[in-house]
Amino acid sequence: MSRIGKKPIPLPSGVKVQIGGQLEVTGPKGKLTVPIPKGISIEQADGKLEVKRASDEHAALHGLTRALAANAVQGVSAGFIRELDIHGVGYRADVKGKVATFTLGYSHPIEVLLPPGVDLKVEPPKSSGQPFHLTLSGYDRQMLGQVAANIRALRKPDPYKNKGVRYTGEALRKKVGKTAAGAK
Repeated sequence: MSRIGKKPIPLPSGVKVQIGGQLEVTGPKGKLTVPIPKGISIEQADGKLEVKRASDEHAALHGLTRALAANAVQGVSAGFIRELDIHGVGYRADVKGKVATFTLGYSHPIEVLLPPGVDLKVEPPKSSGQPFHLTLSGYDRQMLGQVAANIRALRKPDPYKNKGVRYTGEALRKKVGKTAAGAK
């Protein structure tokens, strides 16, 4: 039994939905489309979207389609945010238009072109020893998560030195380095 699939999706004001071969959701932040697989139908009634399935064979797609539709509705109305922190001496970030430049301890700066619909805001540290704080925002949850993962992959968190790019609030356990054998 899909509990997620049975939950109705409330439509905020300003969000328009068009149901056909796929679900088109238009709102103040943008326009997204969600594919509707065979055996799944979407109905709009009194300000809510309801996702229904033809049989129990489509249970997995039922919940998936409902989750994708809910993400599209929330994205075009309110949007999504991902936050990252850059830890490390000399590690920094800068953004000019749609190009983000990262200095992460390599011999060269790394430039990342932000896709349309994704914005990056960089907050420099307030004091010494504090990390750079990056705020990614956009209306497409999948694309936003992928951009955040790509930025994190530029310099993954190092458990030995506690340096690198990590999600805000991500727990990182510091590991102890090797010691000389037999030294006492």
